Amino acid sequence: MKRRELLATGTAAAVGSLAMPRLSAAQGARVLRFVPQANLSSLDAIAGTQYVVRNASLLVWDTLFGVDSNLVPKLQMAEAYEASEDYKTWTIRLRPGLKFHDNEPVLSRDVIASLNRWMVRDTMGQRIKASLDAMEALDDRTVRIRLNKPFPKMLFALGKSNAPVAEIMPERIAKTDPFQLIKEFVGSGPMVFKRDEWVPGSAAVFEKFAGYDPRPEVADWLSGGKRVMFDRIEWLILPDDATKAAALQNGEIDWWENPVPDLVPLLKRNRNVNVDIADPLGNIGSFRINHLHPPFNDPRVRRAVMMALSQEDYMRAVVGDDALWKPLPSYFTPGTPSYSEAGGELLTGPRRYDEAKKLLAEAGYKGEPIVLCVATDVQITKAQGDVTADLLQKIGMKVDYQALDWGTVGARRAKKEPPSQGGWHIFHTWHAGADCINPAPYTAFDAGGDKAWFGWPKSDAVQAGIAAWYDAPDAAAEKAAVADLNKTAMEFVTYIPTGFFLGYQAWRKNVSGVIKAPFPVFWGVQKT
Repeated sequence: MKRRELLATGTAAAVGSLAMPRLSAAQGARVLRFVPQANLSSLDAIAGTQYVVRNASLLVWDTLFGVDSNLVPKLQMAEAYEASEDYKTWTIRLRPGLKFHDNEPVLSRDVIASLNRWMVRDTMGQRIKASLDAMEALDDRTVRIRLNKPFPKMLFALGKSNAPVAEIMPERIAKTDPFQLIKEFVGSGPMVFKRDEWVPGSAAVFEKFAGYDPRPEVADWLSGGKRVMFDRIEWLILPDDATKAAALQNGEIDWWENPVPDLVPLLKRNRNVNVDIADPLGNIGSFRINHLHPPFNDPRVRRAVMMALSQEDYMRAVVGDDALWKPLPSYFTPGTPSYSEAGGELLTGPRRYDEAKKLLAEAGYKGEPIVLCVATDVQITKAQGDVTADLLQKIGMKVDYQALDWGTVGARRAKKEPPSQGGWHIFHTWHAGADCINPAPYTAFDAGGDKAWFGWPKSDAVQAGIAAWYDAPDAAAEKAAVADLNKTAMEFVTYIPTGFFLGYQAWRKNVSGVIKAPFPVFWGVQKT
């Protein structure tokens, strides 16, 4: 309530104005000022998988195919493609005249290098790489991918929205080690990243690329003509939610990606502000566990935490409003065709503190500190981290609560060293519902050990279930495979879903074209 009262006073305008980064746009330039979900610490959507990184990268780089709002991949940089009847050979031809931001042409060798880098990090890419016989340039605009095993989901893999994203970079950049961040930002998409104006923790700037040739179709998510109506898009990193809300109400910013729920009623009362659900597919909260090191390398410890956890506690902390969340005894997005709750009973029953303590004792837990990395600058992660700290203490675990920023968590979670040597036990994040509709785009669900996402879970049973889903001949078989997978992953505790929730976005009413999607879609947005 104190925050709302502050924003209702004239002081809020001063707070917003004083805290706004000062950017020098060209005289008369059309500028959109956007507040992202977190600080932008990187632009590499292959080596780094944070959503804020992915969102920025989609402005700078384009993809061969792009999913639309029905999650159907459409031609994007590709002009045409051909697949053999057995789905082992894929031939992709580039549109003519494609340019990088240095005005060099996009060539087949750039595509091959980009896909080779992406394949190392992405779970779908790893499946392609495992059966890859050759990827070769037939000419400057044509690439042929030859596999020794059918892969009918190739177009979705190359056009999906979740990171790692198969973005096309110049060959010299794409040859960067996929486990190292790129240091050059020459893109293939509609906007140029202004590295000279990048101030991490304050601002990032994108300028329209005059050499970008949009497709003729109407844009739909990542497909169609990406027509950006602004000369500049400025991402502003503001110090707190009160400042963001004040700046939006005062017209100092145009669009806030993720307003916190307790400020939404205030924003809705402002006649100059629109507020709406950002993405109807919602999000899945994530309690991510490091499987490499004690005590969580023991499945009994992981299950002890799961049986004591209350999703209601997490969701009330994250969004509060009961209309915006629901319990989720599943790893998959509710309401989608393959959704299953098989094996999710531990997440719907009462808290079992005593049983959890007993299981911890059986597993040999002796009170070692649990390194909990909490990004305190992102409301979703901060709320989950605070609930987890309380939960662990209630079941007798010692908590080393490390308050960090989201960029630091992003770097820290990649460390495989023991927690006592700079590693970690737990961090929190969330997964867009669009990324959790089935195992294909679901990077966080994979349990491939060293090749898996952060936490590196390893389960042959989960991996066999994912393979069975890929081999399923029809929708009914896919649904049955997902049910088996959900049960197997719950028993293994790949990670712990903390609930399903919806989020808001807010923008000024003089801005039009803002749509619902798992990421901010800037093409087609205009400002009067």
